[in-house]
Amino acid sequence: MDKIAAVILANELTRDLPEDKGITLLGSKPLIRHVVNSVKSIVDEVIIVTNTQERAEKYAAVLPKTVQFVIDKQLTQNVLSGAIAGFEVVTGKYTLLLSYNLPFVNKELVMLLLDLAMGKTAVIPRNADNEIEPLCAVYHTKNALETAKKVTEEGVTDLQIFVEKLRDVRCISKMIIEQIDPEFQSFFKINSLLDLKRATIKIGKNKLTT
Repeated sequence: MDKIAAVILANELTRDLPEDKGITLLGSKPLIRHVVNSVKSIVDEVIIVTNTQERAEKYAAVLPKTVQFVIDKQLTQNVLSGAIAGFEVVTGKYTLLLSYNLPFVNKELVMLLLDLAMGKTAVIPRNADNEIEPLCAVYHTKNALETAKKVTEEGVTDLQIFVEKLRDVRCISKMIIEQIDPEFQSFFKINSLLDLKRATIKIGKNKLTT
């Protein structure tokens, strides 16, 4: 059976929260731990890509010891440089690429993406606005890495452009995603204090329904 990796990108700092987003508490857990917990049982390896050893050590203190870390050493870190850093070290044939601010990734959705990945360079879901979500998607590691390096050499830093350059991409319609994740919570991103408050409310509602 093909090995599956998860690469979680945390190589860019944001200044819209009072502390490092990855260790910002959501409920009783750091945000990055929510992301890891959502996928660790269905992948063979978890790689966190960050931009400094200091941040890697902060995250390591709150995550399972099986999680591995890679430092994005590019002078200008961006989503694509982080993806390349992750693709270069994983041993999985397929890689689930995530951002570290997605606390509600649905396991059934991930399983669907993995089931549909065979023979494809990428399987990418669409959100409620019918836009693709390349940071909650599965990629054929080798093929995606080759394309990512090529477009980077051409000066591309945008993940959307990278996806456009990939061949054999399967996009999953929002109608299918809605059957698995009716509120599209998998794509809920925490980028501000308001998002954090909304996520805290979601956690409370989820506890009431379980």
